[in-house]
Amino acid sequence: MRKHGIHRSCAGALLALSLLSPAAGAAGKETVVLCFEQQDVLPWRTKQGGGLNFALLKMVEQQLDIRFDYQAVPWKRCLAELKSNAVDGAFAVSYKPDRRELGEYPGGQQIDASKRMHIDSYMVVRRKGSKVEWDGKSFHNLDGAIGFQLGYSVGDVLRAQNVEVDEGSQRADELARKLIAGRVAAAAIGGSDANGLMHGPLAPQLEELPIPIIEKPYFLILSHGMVAARPQLAERIWRAIEEARNSVAYRKLEAAEGVRH
Repeated sequence: MRKHGIHRSCAGALLALSLLSPAAGAAGKETVVLCFEQQDVLPWRTKQGGGLNFALLKMVEQQLDIRFDYQAVPWKRCLAELKSNAVDGAFAVSYKPDRRELGEYPGGQQIDASKRMHIDSYMVVRRKGSKVEWDGKSFHNLDGAIGFQLGYSVGDVLRAQNVEVDEGSQRADELARKLIAGRVAAAAIGGSDANGLMHGPLAPQLEELPIPIIEKPYFLILSHGMVAARPQLAERIWRAIEEARNSVAYRKLEAAEGVRH
């Protein structure tokens, strides 16, 4: 099982390595507009442009001599803008078949997981003292809905379990408070968000179950318009993501954060 511990002491170094690319000094460089969720999801990203995702994309910028223009927006809006070609790409996006309508994954019809940005999981979080259990295949002692964040792919996994779901929360902490208040029986929360909750002020009222609901790769997906107009650049970006992720420098950042490669 992957290690969920996050070494907060590395946050400053990650931020320094991965500040949003400024427009100044970028004149003449080809620009690619990317949106991402307007939430801190450590260790992957922060609203201010810190974290491993931005460190990785900074390496891609430098390798290809291009400029990424970042837009932090709510997740559902980010995906909608991707679909309408209002942005060139979105990250970090897990695979769902219906998301092919939104944009292009690396590898085309055969998704190329080697060109992922990272791997993460969804964990079950319950109220302290709750009897809800997850054995890796099914839920037990479930006495209400399972909450998850609006637009998140884990919803499909939960619905396949034929359990009641609640998709009414935007943020992980909002979902945790709903759980503590008894408005949902359990919560399916991304591994990094779950780890943050278990090290935050709400931790005494929560318990994280040890077995992930699912573990999956996350990608930079590019808009259909971007791939049609600049197919060679799209392939170069995906290839550079793989090369940067496998670099010694990036592996050191991953190791410092205790996350899976």
